[in-house]
Amino acid sequence: MTRALTLYGHAPQGSASDFRYLEDVVRIGYPVREAVTYLNRHVGNPVSYRLVEALRGERAGCVRSVEAQPSAGGEPTFVRAVRLLPDGSPASYYTPDDLVNIEAEVVTPDGRPPGALGSRDRLVLHVPVRGYLRFLPGLFQGAVPAQRRDIVRADEVSARRWGTGQQQVHSVEVQSFNADALRRFLFLFQHVMTTITDRIDALPGLIDPGTTDPRFLPWIASWVSFPLDSSLPLHQQRELVRRAIRLYRTRGTVAGVEEMIRVLTAAPVRIAETNKPNAFVLGRSTLAGGTSIEKRYMNNEPAGHFVSEPGRAATSFFALVLEHRPAFKKRFGERAPGVLRRIVQIVSSEKPGHISFSIRFDNEGTPQ
Repeated sequence: MTRALTLYGHAPQGSASDFRYLEDVVRIGYPVREAVTYLNRHVGNPVSYRLVEALRGERAGCVRSVEAQPSAGGEPTFVRAVRLLPDGSPASYYTPDDLVNIEAEVVTPDGRPPGALGSRDRLVLHVPVRGYLRFLPGLFQGAVPAQRRDIVRADEVSARRWGTGQQQVHSVEVQSFNADALRRFLFLFQHVMTTITDRIDALPGLIDPGTTDPRFLPWIASWVSFPLDSSLPLHQQRELVRRAIRLYRTRGTVAGVEEMIRVLTAAPVRIAETNKPNAFVLGRSTLAGGTSIEKRYMNNEPAGHFVSEPGRAATSFFALVLEHRPAFKKRFGERAPGVLRRIVQIVSSEKPGHISFSIRFDNEGTPQ
């Protein structure tokens, strides 16, 4: 005999119990994909789903309940939604949604208080679907019990002697149908078709750089001939592909160089146009001692002075102004020298070939 689920107690909204995230899923009625994403973000338990036949008035594809299966074995714990009227009585599915309050309850098969949710406990989402069973007679849907039919057969000797209407022997034939086995068999096809339907529904996401599989990013970038560096972190690759057309349109401009630096390094920058480097004057100049920008940064050297052609126009120069040096060091820490080297590489590849640039730190809004 199947044991009935015994209500242990309601967990109020905003509860601090171990099952609060599970309660949110069933109370809000998350679709299965959003539910898996939500649980993976807040709990570390393995999450799977099980397809169940949708009830009358129930939304297909939304989580009906969550089953927490203990990793150590034992009875599972169920978290399910309860539809209540304002007076606290149960509401049917015919009741308008604006008159229904949905609360989450934690139930156990044996009536014992549920234990704590372990990190290795398996979470199974019960997701109702519209299956093929609705096209079959009620017998195969489990809506009616198996039938018992009496068959009347005449004994051969009695039939010859008295006719079929006289002496008869009654025998009983029980005609039973294993409806549950047929239901499980049909759910195999339902599961396969649901998986195929999910894949078809996910086709628009294949061309979305923010959600597509990482293996499709180079393919999407190739549509606009955008060279994608596979060594970059995944979030930077997605952002570059998403902004590829805009970066192409603004390449070589002030906005394009600034945006490329922000995407690839997350460093706040601004470009000061027509800004010549510090001119070299004997007796009043500081020479750059380090052989590279990383060494000059590590030695905390001031901005160097450079020899430039007197007649060269100011439009041939620009300054890349970074934030204040202590703020830059606090933002990137030990990665600061590598970020500076990366900035130099980005600007060198994005700027027009006839223009020179220098990098400076901002001192209260004034280049130093």
